[in-house]
Amino acid sequence: PPFLPNFPLAVCTTWHSNDDDVYRAPPIDRSILPTAPRAAREPNIDRSRLPKSPPYTAFLGNLPYDVTEESIKDFFRGLNISAVRLPREPTNPERLKGFGYAEFEDIDSLFQALSLNEESLGNRRIRVDVADQAQDKDRDDRCFG
Repeated sequence: PPFLPNFPLAVCTTWHSNDDDVYRAPPIDRSILPTAPRAAREPNIDRSRLPKSPPYTAFLGNLPYDVTEESIKDFFRGLNISAVRLPREPTNPERLKGFGYAEFEDIDSLFQALSLNEESLGNRRIRVDVADQAQDKDRDDRCFG
């Protein structure tokens, strides 16, 4: 029948226009791409996300399972670190959960710590971010966005 070839075309066109509404790739913001060696760059962090008052705590993710408080302090050497918390598995107190928190005495130490995001500790590139409720929301948005 002659009307069949037009039918898939109509479906395809409708689907395609809906698809455009659902997903558009975000434009690349070239201003945030690296242009200098990591050590020379300011961390790509919005200072307004930093806490206005203590505690100045960083979330540490993707930690090696053999990490110790001492190795964390060594990783952040030169910064005013006041505390390290490394949660352990309740069922196996010997085993770390693979994340932790580092608390700093001042805002500048926290800011400098954030510049170490993606640096290697042991055999892993660890994640350093601001630890707070807003960060948890951001993380969810990134997963679905």
